[in-house]
Amino acid sequence: MYEMKPEYFTGVDFIDREHARLFELAQETYDLLQDTFQYKTDQITALVSELIDYTRTHFSHEEAYQKEINYPFIKQHAAQHRQFEDSLARIDLDSLSDDFDEQNETIENILNFLINWLVNHILKVDMLLVGKTVE
Repeated sequence: MYEMKPEYFTGVDFIDREHARLFELAQETYDLLQDTFQYKTDQITALVSELIDYTRTHFSHEEAYQKEINYPFIKQHAAQHRQFEDSLARIDLDSLSDDFDEQNETIENILNFLINWLVNHILKVDMLLVGKTVE
């Protein structure tokens, strides 16, 4: 359901591979939402931790590439990355309850945030790295 579509490819190999992994994490989030077992707190915590770790790695690679190509908007781009990281860090994992519906609501919020940010960021910001604009 959540995967790299042709319109998300920048043409920069490592960026596209890393974006594909982020879509895989979105799919894993969706799969967790579909699971019917009652206690998901550990899985939610592990997922958020992986998202934080992986996006930091990806953003580091992407920002190093921007420096390498002398990208003129690196500060603005990096600021968006920091905002994303801050949003993930604000997810209050300590307050997760054992309530199935509340856990699913948290997962759904994470999924919506992740996929909306990822798609918009790729299409509206990352494409500028390679001189593409999306109408």
